[in-house]
Amino acid sequence: MPSNKALIRRPSPRLAEGLVTHIEREKVDVDRALEQWEAYAGTLREHGWETIEVEPADDCPDSVFVEDAVVMYKNVALITRPGAESRREETAGVEEAVARLGCSVNWIWEPGTLDGGDVLKIDDTIYVGRSGRTNAAAVQQMRAVFEPLGARVVPVPVTKVLHLKSAVTALPDGTVIGHVPLVDKPSLFPRFLPVPEESGAHVVLLGGDRLLMAASAPNTADLLADLGHEPVLVDISEFEKLEGCVTCLSVRLRELYD
Repeated sequence: MPSNKALIRRPSPRLAEGLVTHIEREKVDVDRALEQWEAYAGTLREHGWETIEVEPADDCPDSVFVEDAVVMYKNVALITRPGAESRREETAGVEEAVARLGCSVNWIWEPGTLDGGDVLKIDDTIYVGRSGRTNAAAVQQMRAVFEPLGARVVPVPVTKVLHLKSAVTALPDGTVIGHVPLVDKPSLFPRFLPVPEESGAHVVLLGGDRLLMAASAPNTADLLADLGHEPVLVDISEFEKLEGCVTCLSVRLRELYD
């Protein structure tokens, strides 16, 4: 049985109605998106992850982006209060899923708003994007929940993209990677590596040197391979039309089972 678990959520039939804020709207092929989602989930399983499906939320177009509904640190699940009011019904199913896994559950309360895509964890440092979706009240609440557990919560500005992890993610050694034109202040991160493509800024750590990445970033994949990593490419083009990336489509729970 794989020790690492990943929450995933089947795309809504209304996926094409999903929110778009920083890019031009394009037509989304929902059938193709479902095929891409199934391939994404299959790739996780091929690399040792047990996928756990959250109850579908067919009336919520953006619900496939399950990462936005919860932030995990150690065995604590912080259920978010999404910045877009239309997304707030997405959290109930995710709360049920993490509770079934035995997580301790906390919540972001009004007036706080938080999207999980604004949270980047590197060891015990939790970077929180102060974006259009996540506000200062949520940062304060995150500190109250996670800092007693040993975390350090660090807010960073996000003005050029939807979420912090639309701009940056981190390699296994903690180096932050990002496409410089979309990163407000690269100097806020102790180690920063520029990448040549916007979608190259998004990696999911599969274990060891393996990095799950979008197929739309071949030059970044070559760069990271040259540095000794093993890119594992997946096509998520339909989700990229909705400002989605590889991190958005799952919630990784490795901390619970280390």
